[in-house]
Amino acid sequence: MTPITEVEGRRLPLSNLDKVLHPATGTTKGELLHYYATVGAAILPHLRDRPVSFLRYPDGPEGQLFFTKNPPPGTPAWVKTTPVPRSDEPRARQVMIQDLASLMWAANLVVEFHTPQWRAGSPAVADRLVLDLDPGPPATVVECCRVALWLRERLAADGLEAFAKTSGAKGLHLLVPLEPTPSDEVSAYAKELAVRAEADHPALVVHRMAKALRPGKVFVDFSQNAAAKTTATPYTLRARPLPAVSAPVTWEEVEACDAPERLVLLMDDIAPRLERYGELLGPLLDPGRAGALP
Repeated sequence: MTPITEVEGRRLPLSNLDKVLHPATGTTKGELLHYYATVGAAILPHLRDRPVSFLRYPDGPEGQLFFTKNPPPGTPAWVKTTPVPRSDEPRARQVMIQDLASLMWAANLVVEFHTPQWRAGSPAVADRLVLDLDPGPPATVVECCRVALWLRERLAADGLEAFAKTSGAKGLHLLVPLEPTPSDEVSAYAKELAVRAEADHPALVVHRMAKALRPGKVFVDFSQNAAAKTTATPYTLRARPLPAVSAPVTWEEVEACDAPERLVLLMDDIAPRLERYGELLGPLLDPGRAGALP
């Protein structure tokens, strides 16, 4: 029998709670759902009012993965959707996760949450800039941290404040709160930063995606600022062997990172970190902290 739970007055059937999704840690689907219920207050502001894309991994990260932007079959009528501009599908809609009930419904599908840098009311007008620092082996997140510190200074010189989070995979994401700015302008500025980082640190940084260029270097991926692109939402679990989270880190942690395991944050780490540090990405949600591109 599928247990039914009630969340904010909505009845939710929750399935396969004992199913092991991460064999390395024995993490079950029930524990995944408990994680999202626990961090709902932190993740929801980063999801709210943004069209959400899902990477589904119902049989765990070793099983089939599929990426979907369309509302999944069986989406309840009470889960909000929004029209999105898409050249291939003029009447496209995407889910919006506006409340805890919607979050738990989506979590029950076993998904990574991915969101664009803009809100549904203003498509292609970004309120944050993102830089995805992706290490090419043998480089690791340690090298990403060195690049992040350079980028932080460079952004600060332009009057912009950067915040860091783990990607939940191998790298690091930098997020910058912006006054609403057309996505193509943000993309152009982000590309300039990546090119300048490579010019200053040619042995460490690459700004082009070509795999042949990347061994031992950090790829500064600016492309996720394009209006059609998305980034792993803060606090989302990732479809990785360990139940890793794309979680905010302090700049002190970035400065002190001398081994990759220092910045691996798992599901059980997040509630204690929220208690200790509060919401490190809170400034992203504060219009008073938003900067203007130079």
